Amino acid sequence: MIPVSAAARPRIPAPAPAVLAPLTAANLDSAYEANRADAAEAARMAAAHGDRTRAAADRALAAPTRRLLSFDGRGQGRAVEVFGDLAHADRVAVLVPGSDTTLETYGRFRAGALALHRRLGPRGAVLAWLGYETPGTVSTTVLTTGRADGAATLLKTFLHRLRGVVGPSARLSLICHSYGSVVCGRAAPGLHVSDLVVIGSPGTGAPTAAALRTSARVWAARGSADWVAHVPHTSLGLFGTTVGFGTDPVSPSFGARVFRAGPAGHSDYFAPGSESLANLTRIVLGDTPEVTRA
Repeated sequence: MIPVSAAARPRIPAPAPAVLAPLTAANLDSAYEANRADAAEAARMAAAHGDRTRAAADRALAAPTRRLLSFDGRGQGRAVEVFGDLAHADRVAVLVPGSDTTLETYGRFRAGALALHRRLGPRGAVLAWLGYETPGTVSTTVLTTGRADGAATLLKTFLHRLRGVVGPSARLSLICHSYGSVVCGRAAPGLHVSDLVVIGSPGTGAPTAAALRTSARVWAARGSADWVAHVPHTSLGLFGTTVGFGTDPVSPSFGARVFRAGPAGHSDYFAPGSESLANLTRIVLGDTPEVTRA
C-alpha cells in the first residue's frame, strides 16, 4: 500500500499546541496534563471532521496514563511521550523515528519505546520523540536531507531543554532509526549526549563518524534481514539539494562501533527478546563492555 501523505488528505482541524512554562522536573505533571487536554480536544475536532482514524489516535494519547511532553495535532501530527520517571531517571534514551511515522502510525514507534523502557528498569526513562514531519517511504523527500535539516534544529532545541529537566549528571543517549539517523547526523555537531546510535540507517549524511563532530560514542547496527542494506550508499548534489546519505554506517570506513542486531528486519530492532534490544539496553545503561560487537 502506498502511504497517503498529509498533503494529499483533507486538512484535519486541531488546536494550536499548549503554551507552557519552560520545562523543569517540578512542572512535568502540569505539562503532561496540558498536553493530554490538547490531545482530547484534537480528538473531538477530528471526530467532528469525520476522520475516525485520527480521532482514535488522538484519543489514545489523551488517556490519563499518558505522559506527553508535547503534542501538536495539526498536519501529520507531532508528539513527545515519556516512559518512566523522567524527573529522577539517571539513564535517559531519546528515540528518533524514521519515515512514515505520524500520529496514525505512532503505535509501532511507541511499542519500541515501551520495550526499551521495560528493559532499562527504574533507573531509566525513554522518550519517543515524534518531533518532526517525517517523510513518506514512497516519496522524493525520503531521498534527501531536506526534512532532516529542519528536524535537526528542532531536535537540538529539545535536547537542550531536556537537559534542563534531567540535570547535567544524567546519561543521555540518542537512538535514531532509519531516516531518523539522517536527522541525528544533522544534529550531531556539538551535541552533548553520551551515545549516538543509528540502527537500520541509510546513512547519516556524513562520510565518517568523526565528521559528525560529536563527543558522543557513535554506534551502528543493521539486522541481517533489513532491506536497507540494499540502499545505495552514495551522496550526490543535485539541483541545489543533496540526494542520498553517504557512507554505510556499519562499514569499517565509517568508523562507528558496530554491534550485533541478529536477524532483525527494518522494523524489528526493539523486538522483545532480540539481540538488538539487549545491546541497545546495554548502551543506554552504560554497560558498554557487555555490548556484543559485530
